Parts: sequence; structure tokens; C-alpha cells
Amino acid sequence: MSAQVNRFNDVIRKLRKQLFGKGPERMETVFVQNMAVTTLYGNLTPTEKFIAGTDEGKEMVHAARTRLIQDVYAKAPPDGLEEIVGAKFVHLFSDIKVEEDMAVSVFVFDRPIV
Repeated sequence: MSAQVNRFNDVIRKLRKQLFGKGPERMETVFVQNMAVTTLYGNLTPTEKFIAGTDEGKEMVHAARTRLIQDVYAKAPPDGLEEIVGAKFVHLFSDIKVEEDMAVSVFVFDRPIV
């Protein structure tokens, strides 16, 4: 894994830990043209896992996780993110599969990542 990917993952992990009280246990990021595609494993806190024990709870955890992260990025990207990839952040597409405790985020930038 490249140093650039490691630094990118560190920024994402730190933000998620601040927001949710727990960062992902494992992350994989690939840069493709003007996008960073990050797969995050082991995201849920023990409380979220308990809440997700019902169908209604799964929906609540899913909605809370996806909306919160999208709202945060809509305001501003985390410090250092744009400097790491050398491009301006434009959009975030993010989703989580609660049952599998796996999330995917696609970060779109204004130019190809080098």
C-alpha cells in the first residue's frame, strides 16, 4: 500500500472515530482517475450492533450512518484530504451494509489523483 493511500485512510479513519466513537477496523482504498474508492470493514459500535438486532434498528443505523457522514462532507472535507490527493473535493457517495458491517465511500475530486 502506498504512503498516499495510508495517509488518505488515516484522515478518513480519524474523522469516523471522531463522529461515531469508533473508526473502521480495516480499510482498502484505490484511486481511479478522479475518485478514491474506500471500503471500510468493522465500522459499527457495540451499541449500533445491538440496535441493528431488528429490521427497524438496521434501518435506523443505516440512515444515521449514511446521513451523518454525507452531511459532514457536504459542509467541508476533513483537514488534509485535498492536500493528500492534490485535488479539490467535489462529492461523496457513501453507503453501509449494516448486516455485514461493511461500508463503501466514493470520493470524487475535480481532477485525476496523482
